[in-house]
Amino acid sequence: MALGIIGGTSLFGTTLLGDAKERKAKTEYGTVYLFFSTVHSRDIVFLPRHGKDRNIPPHRINYKANMRAFKDLGVEEIIGVTSAGSLKRAITPRSLVVPHDYISLCTIPTYYDDELVHVTPGLDESLRKRILEAAHALSVKIIDQSVYFQTPGPRLETKAEIKFIKDYADVVGMNMASEATLATELGLRYANISTVDNYAHGIVAEELEYKDIVETASKSRADLEKVLLKVINSSNSTI
Repeated sequence: MALGIIGGTSLFGTTLLGDAKERKAKTEYGTVYLFFSTVHSRDIVFLPRHGKDRNIPPHRINYKANMRAFKDLGVEEIIGVTSAGSLKRAITPRSLVVPHDYISLCTIPTYYDDELVHVTPGLDESLRKRILEAAHALSVKIIDQSVYFQTPGPRLETKAEIKFIKDYADVVGMNMASEATLATELGLRYANISTVDNYAHGIVAEELEYKDIVETASKSRADLEKVLLKVINSSNSTI
């Protein structure tokens, strides 16, 4: 069974997949670019969240097409890798976190636009456990309990917004809740690794700039890739 990986800022420039082959996947919700590779004898399907040219902003991402493409390919397990801002001084930039829950008070896409269906969203605990075990085996420091708060983007949050949400969550980002909820609707197992690439607006006095976020994300990439490779190797099977 292939493993799906969704990457964004945290995996810009990754060499994890080696000579991956690009393929377009057409779904009823739109066309998605995917990259196929075999790593440690495990088939990997990589989806660049911001498109192959890294130019799709958070509010324009076609989450429904992305998740449907995995479903259509028979991919049942997905690790979403996201960049997040820290809402707690103790969670420093360059930390890796594996959220156990999430909050989103903004609109999340759904496959049930025309049906009265209520799903109970969540993150897959068995996949979370494998990620954490991989990190611990490598002695990579990782935070195993955190709540992810999703905001709509593309703008960053105001100081007042951060002051409000920091009492309810640990990290803030723009993607994970949408992916996790849609995965639940499709019956897919989804877990997340977030690289903490900055303090959220107002947690510290420094001003935020996107180029600094990308630079910090690049510094976390080595540990992130080691953990992903360990997960891939520990569940070595092919389709």
